[in-house]
Amino acid sequence: MRLALISDIHGNCFAFDSVLRDIRQQGIEQIVCLGDAIQGGAQPAETLQRLRELNCPVVMGNADAFVLYNDLEEPPSARQLAVRDWTLAQLSSADKSFMEQFQPTIEVKLEGGKSLLCFHGSPHSFNDIILPQTPDEVVKRYLGGFAATFLTGGHTHTQQMRRLSANVSWYFNPGSVSLAYNWGRAPDGTKVDPWSDYAILTSEGDATGITFRHVPFDVAELARVIRSSGLPDAETSIEMYQA
Repeated sequence: MRLALISDIHGNCFAFDSVLRDIRQQGIEQIVCLGDAIQGGAQPAETLQRLRELNCPVVMGNADAFVLYNDLEEPPSARQLAVRDWTLAQLSSADKSFMEQFQPTIEVKLEGGKSLLCFHGSPHSFNDIILPQTPDEVVKRYLGGFAATFLTGGHTHTQQMRRLSANVSWYFNPGSVSLAYNWGRAPDGTKVDPWSDYAILTSEGDATGITFRHVPFDVAELARVIRSSGLPDAETSIEMYQA
């Protein structure tokens, strides 16, 4: 089987469509979304419609909970609240009901008796942060004690992979469909690369593999989409993609 892991679309259906075209070209059999589907972007309803069409499992992310329940770990900024209000105005009651079905974790059975555990931040909380430089003892606290062969989460918008134990257990992050953070350009995550990130897990008998994909998109066209959407403070969103 070949499984695509996508995450952190953040309402950017324009970039999401680019990823879906690439996924189709790769002959992928199944997709799992690791959360943060709509908040922040110019196309929240369109993004949810794509997820419905895919009929794929979706994890509940921190930004999803913020949209539904105004639940955020830190007090939201005025801009975050304005974007949330605008986002909710774009959604139907069916959209909100669909989001309420997002799950904290999703487990996928792989070939060879292996399994994949999917979440947003960690299996314990969608707010937990795992970066390449996160100390091993912190990662062990977040991810230790689970029997899955592979554990995968989003949240940090950063493609990464690390071995968790001598028993061949691995963690990976597929990156973000919408906002592939470029920490070299902006350590605070306010600059992003002009492409979408996702990952493919291949499971064939006892053999498994992880492939990271980068799918470029047209930043000028994305800017046009954002400006025409009515998204509050649209220029701030556009500036993230510009050098």
